[in-house]
Amino acid sequence: MRTRTSVRGRAKRTADGPAMRAAARWGLVAYGVVYLLIGALALQVASGDRGRQADSGGALRELARQPFGQVLVWAAGAGLAGLALWRLSEALLGAARPDGHRPKERLRSAARAAVLAVLAASAIAVAAGSGDGGSGDEQSRDLTSRLLDLPAGRWLVGALGLAVVGVGVWSVVRALRHEFRREMGPVPPRLRRTVDVLGVAGGVSRGLVFAVAGAFAVSAAVRYDPDEARGLDDSLRALAGTPAGPWLLAAVAVGLVLYGVFLFALARWHRG
Repeated sequence: MRTRTSVRGRAKRTADGPAMRAAARWGLVAYGVVYLLIGALALQVASGDRGRQADSGGALRELARQPFGQVLVWAAGAGLAGLALWRLSEALLGAARPDGHRPKERLRSAARAAVLAVLAASAIAVAAGSGDGGSGDEQSRDLTSRLLDLPAGRWLVGALGLAVVGVGVWSVVRALRHEFRREMGPVPPRLRRTVDVLGVAGGVSRGLVFAVAGAFAVSAAVRYDPDEARGLDDSLRALAGTPAGPWLLAAVAVGLVLYGVFLFALARWHRG
């Protein structure tokens, strides 16, 4: 028992150590860059440029086009991989934030780690020249098609879609309740209101896009049609088809840009 406790203690100290915290902050900055680019691409789509792909693949390709682009994408991939490991350590050992050891918080950290690992792998593939970031819309349709072919696949796709809708709605609620503050340490008083605006606007926009993508997955299950599934890019474009038109897409795009800036703030003042 003492040995097991000692091993767990060493693992906890490693997860909370300077190297892991530095990797987490680097990863949060890289994640922020991805959201900044997604928001900027979505703004271009809202302004009529239909040739842009407003998702992580499009963001990574846009980053690769910049001066020293390959180096930047390698750095982003490494940062995202480090952030994924840090979220995994939170899932296994508990997070530093309040209630971070509760099963619900650990499950959330595990889900975040999985998403970040996929994004990191995509960035590394782009940097290595073995991939182009892929189309999230095509990947969503392919995955939905494979799931629908499984026994009870229709129910599985529907359940996953409802889960994504739930994540989106909960993200909006968490943002409006300022729950992002639980992950942040002391913020200078003169910047607290700004950080709150970034966290609320960014979290609401991000949650709305998740909810729309989940609704499309539910539609794919109901209609038994994988073409109904949508990735981030098509989910954003769907907002332009609402009565609010491109203005709604533009507003959400600005929110995603603000979420990217919020991630920079989270990297600077993260708890731990």
